Amino acid sequence: MENVQLASRIRAFRKLKGLTQQELAAGTGISLAILGTIERGNRKVSEQELDRIASVLNISVEELQGK
Repeated sequence: MENVQLASRIRAFRKLKGLTQQELAAGTGISLAILGTIERGNRKVSEQELDRIASVLNISVEELQGK
């Protein structure tokens, strides 16, 4: 369940910041296909990926995780 909640927060923040999946993928260096599986909650996000996503979204990892 944690993956699904994090996935939905990543997607929500991405949309809030006005980014497409392609733009977020390009900014993080994560492939579009992998980002899609992360946003659907089908893949666990590594700490490194989480750091890069938070950085591109200009928020803290804790905020992204809802802590």
